[in-house]
Amino acid sequence: MIRTLTLSLMATGLLAACETTLSVPELTEPDLVQSLAEAPPGAAPGTCWGKDVTPAVIETVTDQVLVQPPRVRVDGTVEKPAIYRTETRQAIVEERNVTWFETPCADVRTPDFIASLQRALKARNLYRGPANGRMDARTRAAIRRYQKPEGLDSGILSLAAARRLGLVAVERPGKEAT
Repeated sequence: MIRTLTLSLMATGLLAACETTLSVPELTEPDLVQSLAEAPPGAAPGTCWGKDVTPAVIETVTDQVLVQPPRVRVDGTVEKPAIYRTETRQAIVEERNVTWFETPCADVRTPDFIASLQRALKARNLYRGPANGRMDARTRAAIRRYQKPEGLDSGILSLAAARRLGLVAVERPGKEAT
């Protein structure tokens, strides 16, 4: 999907009076996984999944490596100083993390469901747009704000969050949710 944006340009600290129109791809969340070939191990048939991938954190590390030790006289004076070589390398500070979570399937995510979601998020002061039944960028941002305190930094609605919002029936032991 392509969305047209109008940007005001700023040049050297002064506001320029010109405007330009750019076509940029709409920023979206990754697609939901609906095929068990792509779902996490042990996923039940007929379930849908979202995936949150946190990239690895990599930093540049610079080390001084001893090439030749110093020559020191018996009295402790340095005859020849040590020689070092500088080595720069990339180091992983935090590993990449993949989090799978169950999500309501497409047949549940109707415009009425999304409008109810938007109203539920609005009641919690997380969504400020209209309850239009469209899964747009505002709705995804509100979903992310709702789920982040629970440890899921994703704009894809998890089934657990949908249940907490009262949008999906809560499973009772020994019975299937409807």
